[in-house]
Amino acid sequence: MDATTVEKIKTAMDYERARNGPPEGFPALKPIPSARYVDPSFNKLEMERLWKRSWLYACHMDELPEQGSYFLWNKLGSPILIIRGKDDVVRAFYNTCRHRGGPLVKEPTGRRTLFVCGYHGWSYDHLGNLVAIRDPRDFPEFDKSCLGLIPVKCDTFGKWVFINCDEDAAPLSDYLGPVETEMAEFQPQNLRLAHKAEYDINCNVKVLLDAFLETYHLKSIHQQTVDRFLDHLGTTIELWPNGHSRMVTPNRRPEWKDPGSRGLPQLDTVGEIARDNNVSYNIYPNIVCPPSPTGMPFIVFWPKTLNSMRLECIWFSPDWGDGPLPEIWETRIANFERILEEDTQFAPQIQESVESDGFKGIPLSYQERRIYHWHEELDRRIGKGNLGDELRVVPLLEPYIETPRDARAAE
Repeated sequence: MDATTVEKIKTAMDYERARNGPPEGFPALKPIPSARYVDPSFNKLEMERLWKRSWLYACHMDELPEQGSYFLWNKLGSPILIIRGKDDVVRAFYNTCRHRGGPLVKEPTGRRTLFVCGYHGWSYDHLGNLVAIRDPRDFPEFDKSCLGLIPVKCDTFGKWVFINCDEDAAPLSDYLGPVETEMAEFQPQNLRLAHKAEYDINCNVKVLLDAFLETYHLKSIHQQTVDRFLDHLGTTIELWPNGHSRMVTPNRRPEWKDPGSRGLPQLDTVGEIARDNNVSYNIYPNIVCPPSPTGMPFIVFWPKTLNSMRLECIWFSPDWGDGPLPEIWETRIANFERILEEDTQFAPQIQESVESDGFKGIPLSYQERRIYHWHEELDRRIGKGNLGDELRVVPLLEPYIETPRDARAAE
């Protein structure tokens, strides 16, 4: 994070603490239509136009430790095989044999020299090429080169592996934009996978995701935890293209440090904003990441059905050297899970409310504008012509979306 951005954030936090209302000219946000959380037709559009056309986190390179390693990813209904090839390049393919649809692998992880369908023995190499079939005499004029595995777009940011089912998607780096630039100080190329956990929650994925895009709730549900050390009134927000955003919330005491991270190795490249405040990135559409010098989680939100979701929490750490993960991580993760339980406690009841006749929409405050930004981007992905007025969010925030200068170009 360059010096100009640091000073801009500091000035913005002072402004946020002192203001008596939204900035002059900032529009009153229109209510988010309630049907977006319960309507099956909207849910179908969201799945096809957003989830299946976005760059999504899939795995960490620690889960592909050597050439031939694979990771089986299936969060959206289409099983995808992610392979670290003999050239160390990571590629992704649908886990679907081109003969009659048999799976190439069934185990979630492993290592193969060839990927052989267990149904009829068709074999594929690390590049997805069909290299052998059983009984070739019975396939006259057969061209194996036309029946390789169907690829899925795959790319990496540091050691984080992303996939995108849209074959026309822009490159990952272009998509991430300022997220990639700012998060470079956390050395994603050196972070190790520390811990993974998943939680099933009975609510629409947006019900819970909305809650992680604002600090308005801190004084209600985090009274004994987060609200004790974060000053939500000083929160500053930046909205970025492609739906991404960044939120910075100052510590109540500048010298405060997370007791659950004391004694852990630290990244010496992390600047003062993330060192002395709480930073939270939304990597659109479904990652919330509050990074720190001692590591970070990816809190990843996945839709299951119209009224259920899965929350995936993945922790990354600076290199801790040889041996197992330091024991202090048990305390750190336990503290995090306590906060997570507070965040998720009302989700099933909120889902019941949004399905009731008494729920008419969501009126949002200036503090909650990241939610509105998220929904505006969703509508851009779906397309105006595919939504009726009863489902559409009124576009208001485009003048407030910032395109930061590329810090690399400024050096």
